[in-house]
Amino acid sequence: MIRSQLSAETYAAIDEIVRIGKRGVAKSQEANRRLGVPNVYSINGRLYYETPTGELSTTDPFPDRQRATEPWDEREGSA
Repeated sequence: MIRSQLSAETYAAIDEIVRIGKRGVAKSQEANRRLGVPNVYSINGRLYYETPTGELSTTDPFPDRQRATEPWDEREGSA
């Protein structure tokens, strides 16, 4: 059996960082949905866009490279 070289405190710190990161991602995804901005995922190197119904599509919803009409409020994405 291979012993881990990381201490229990290190694992606890990593768990906390991951928890904070997951919360931030979830808040950002919800803000995107509320603003009508599709969440984009890369799965096996291919881009997938989340549709308003929650399904994933490979079709780019902004084929003409439209820009958002509302300015980004940094507070929207803050954790």
